[in-house]
Amino acid sequence: MKTILLIEDNDHIRENTAEILELANYHVLTAENGKIGVGKALETKPDLVICDIMMPVLDGYGVLHIFNKNPELAGIPFIFLTAKTERADFRRGMEMGADDYLTKPFDEIELLNAVEGRLKRFYQMRPTYEPTKEGLVQFLDDAHSLTGIDSLTVDRKGHLIKKKQFIYSEGDEPMRLYFIQAGRVKTYKTNPDGKEFITGLHQPGDFFGYVSLLEQTDQTDSAVALEDSELVYIPKDVFIDLISRDGEVARRFVQLLANRVTEREQQLLEMAYDSLRRRVADTLLRLHQNLQTNGHESVIQFSRDDLAAMVGTATESLIRTLSEFKADGLVDISGTNIRVLQPEKLKRSRW
Repeated sequence: MKTILLIEDNDHIRENTAEILELANYHVLTAENGKIGVGKALETKPDLVICDIMMPVLDGYGVLHIFNKNPELAGIPFIFLTAKTERADFRRGMEMGADDYLTKPFDEIELLNAVEGRLKRFYQMRPTYEPTKEGLVQFLDDAHSLTGIDSLTVDRKGHLIKKKQFIYSEGDEPMRLYFIQAGRVKTYKTNPDGKEFITGLHQPGDFFGYVSLLEQTDQTDSAVALEDSELVYIPKDVFIDLISRDGEVARRFVQLLANRVTEREQQLLEMAYDSLRRRVADTLLRLHQNLQTNGHESVIQFSRDDLAAMVGTATESLIRTLSEFKADGLVDISGTNIRVLQPEKLKRSRW
C-alpha cells in the first residue's frame, strides 16, 4: 500500500481529500501546516506528497524547498494544490521542481488520476539499463516520464567521430555528456613539457565528460577518439536538470565518479611504488580483463606511446619490457596488437 502525505490547512478539504484517497486504497497521513508535514515526511518518507501552497507557519513553497535540500526527501513525487485565484503562482512551484498541480476545487477523478499518474511514472524507472544506445534511449525515456522535464528531447542520433579527432580539449567549457555507442576514446592530461598522462580509456557502454559537468568547471583533461567512433550527445542543461530532480540518477553518476577516483588513486599508487615490469604487466592484465568483461576479442590495440602514457614510463622502456614478456611466451605481439597468452603466468611474473 502506497503512503500519501496530505498537507492542507483547510479542515474540510483535508478530511474530504484524505477520505477519497483512503477509499482508493492509499494509506494517508495528514498535516495542517507545512512544518508538521515536513516532520511527518522525515518520520515516514511517503511515496507521494500533496501539498497546499498558501498555509500558515510554512507555506507549500517552503515545504518543497526543504524537500529539495534534504537527501532523504529529494525526489519524492510532489503535487501542489492551488486555488483558482492563485493559479498564476503555480508556475513558481513547477520551476522549483513540483511534479504536478491540482486546482481547487477538484473532483475525485482529477485527484486520483493525478496521484496514479505520478506514482506510475515515478516507479517506471528501471533498476538497470543495458550499456547500449538502446539502453540509453530507454533510460532517457523513463527519466522523462519520471521527471516531466519538457526539455528532455535530446537528439539521440549517433555522431561519428574519426580516429584521432578531438572531442574536447583541456580548458574547454563543458557543453554535454558523452555516451559511447561504438569505438574507443581516451582522456588525458598534458604536462608543460607536452608529456601525456592518460586519465581514462572508454569503451562502448561508457559515459564520459561528466566530471566537469558535475563540478561546474572547465574540462580538466582532453578527449580524443582512438578509432572511428560513434557517440551520443546529451546536452549539459538536460543532464544537470535530470540529476538535480532525481536522486537515483544522481546516485548512479556519483557512483561512476567514485569508481573513477578509486581507479585513479590505484593508478597513481602503482606509478609511485611499483616496478616498471609490474606496472606494464598490471596494465596489460587490466586491459585484457576489460576486453573479456565487455565481450570483445582479447586483442589489445594501443599505440606504444599510449601504452607508455598509461604505464607512466618512456616509450623505449615500455617496448623493452614488452619484448621481455614476448620472449618469455607471456604475450604475442603483432604490429601494434598485443594478445595476453598466459594471464596467470604474467601476473606471477610481475615480481
